[in-house]
Amino acid sequence: MEAKLLKYTKSIIYEESGKFEETRFEKKHNVIFSNSSEGSLKVAKEIADLIISKKAKGEQCILGLATGSSPIKVYEELVRMHTEEGLSFSNVVTFNLDEYYPMTKDNIQSYYYFMHEHLFNHVDILTENIHIPDGTVSADKLHQYCIDYEKAIDERGGIDLQLLGIGRTGHIGFNEPGSHFNSETRSIILDYITKVDAAPSFLGIENVPKKAITMGIKTVRKAKRIILLAWGQNKSSIVKKTIEGEISSKVPATYLQHHNNTTFILDIEAASELTRINTPWLVGPCVWDEKMSSKAIIWLCKKTGKSILKLIDEDYNDNGMSSLLVEEGSSYDLNIKMFNKVQHTITGWPGGKPNSDDTSRPERANPIKKRVLVFSPHPDDDVISMGGTFDRLVSQGHEVHIAYQTSGNIAVSDYEALKFAEVSKKMKGSKDDSFISGIIDQIKNKKDNTIDSIEVRKLKGVIRQMESLAATRYLGVPDENIHFLNLPFYETGNIKKNPLGEEDIKIMCDIIEEIKPHQIYAAGDLADPHGTHRVSLNALFEALKILKPKPFMDDCWLWLYRGAWQEWDIHEIEMAVPMSPDQVLKKRKAIFFHQSQKDGVMFQGNDIREFWMRAEDRNNKTAIKYKELGLADYAAMEAFVRWHY
Repeated sequence: MEAKLLKYTKSIIYEESGKFEETRFEKKHNVIFSNSSEGSLKVAKEIADLIISKKAKGEQCILGLATGSSPIKVYEELVRMHTEEGLSFSNVVTFNLDEYYPMTKDNIQSYYYFMHEHLFNHVDILTENIHIPDGTVSADKLHQYCIDYEKAIDERGGIDLQLLGIGRTGHIGFNEPGSHFNSETRSIILDYITKVDAAPSFLGIENVPKKAITMGIKTVRKAKRIILLAWGQNKSSIVKKTIEGEISSKVPATYLQHHNNTTFILDIEAASELTRINTPWLVGPCVWDEKMSSKAIIWLCKKTGKSILKLIDEDYNDNGMSSLLVEEGSSYDLNIKMFNKVQHTITGWPGGKPNSDDTSRPERANPIKKRVLVFSPHPDDDVISMGGTFDRLVSQGHEVHIAYQTSGNIAVSDYEALKFAEVSKKMKGSKDDSFISGIIDQIKNKKDNTIDSIEVRKLKGVIRQMESLAATRYLGVPDENIHFLNLPFYETGNIKKNPLGEEDIKIMCDIIEEIKPHQIYAAGDLADPHGTHRVSLNALFEALKILKPKPFMDDCWLWLYRGAWQEWDIHEIEMAVPMSPDQVLKKRKAIFFHQSQKDGVMFQGNDIREFWMRAEDRNNKTAIKYKELGLADYAAMEAFVRWHY
């Protein structure tokens, strides 16, 4: 199985071809791919080959299947193989891992619905060969039902290949922390973190079922072959614990260390905390390029509790970095070089300082007045993620434009929409209000797990537009510089979005070509719980590919900010914009204009704090990290990485 391992330098470091070089840290075979699509295609190919080989022998292929976002691309590729290459599922028997309980089959959040939507409705599998735990079984029959489900798997000779995802608690299936090594199919209470992660799909944690039916750890371990998929930064911590940690019921996935035919398929983000990726100098010899050296020295400062200029030769030698000393000559030289590099990332002039030497500055001095285009995936990411920088750019005279890529309408609660609709109805007085009354009735009579009507979605979108305008006016941006793109991929009314399409990319191209910016700011935060940031960034990258030959693009720099869920590591930061206490307060007030997102925000991930609290805490911690490295002490800092397209 081939894989390309990428770092943030966007260059290939090495390739693996079926070879696994086990380190003293890793206890389970894993293969790292540059992205989830590449990994998914390889997994789909293995599944297809197994189906074909079994059919050639006149045998059934017994597959254990998973749900969630991780296997979606695998299923898409299997459907493509069926449609375009004639892959038949006539000899396939499937057993799904789990299902919420209670849960009806027609509920769009059910795993029954998921599997039919993503796979079964599009291939020639026999209906009688599909087995998914039944979320409608009565409570008094549930115990026997689980025994029968287990028996059905055994009667088929066991599972040939089991596909797994992994939750942030380390659960596989719904085997939550505390699950026993020999557990079989059963009902289980869902962990709080699992419910938090599921909350966006259910439009609120209060709507997530408290229970589930799941195959047990023993059931999974009996599979002849196991493939576990993990994508994204959010999975990196649990992946490290699972692959490098001790076997423990606290992390049920670690039980897979006992299985002799399991492979973890990871993208580079999910693998980022593995020792050989995160701190390769602890594993063996590594290539000391500039980025690796920076990362190692910052890590060494944290490990020793020292600032950069206080590190000594002994610190380097005792922590696997003696070869770096050999290359550079002495800790003194290394420290000075690193200190200067970090210091030069700090600037109070994010648009460039006029009439100054910009050799060691993050941004160009010229042109003095720049056209700046800030892309905000949702109608509040701009002020949450770079409100202080945004304020600096405006106050320093740059022509700042904000482009909100999506309407963000699904993040407005029904209660909030009803409030605005009723205010509107009251203001109309005795005038014809049938349209508003209709919207009010739709909201009041809405059933669980139903998609909002176009009218309700429009109202929710307008709420977010007006909040955005209030915030940008407060920061001094003219209304004519605010652009609501409403990219079509987002407008499904549901968590599941459409694939990025030509119209989305055309809209992105049009706004860039209209403004011809010298600077573009965009969200590089890929930990967004419902993926809009990733799709929005991909839309920008596709647009830049198309526009790159245009002359104005030669003067356009792209800066990536992070959102409400994470921040760039210090060694990655190329521009750090300090904020005074007054600017921190001004940023907070700008965020407050997004009132529909202030209390009980719908998509907040695993952090229950409001976005302004998270933003201030993150910005403050970045400033503290700079201080601990021996640099100036600021109230807060916003950080950016330049992307070379």
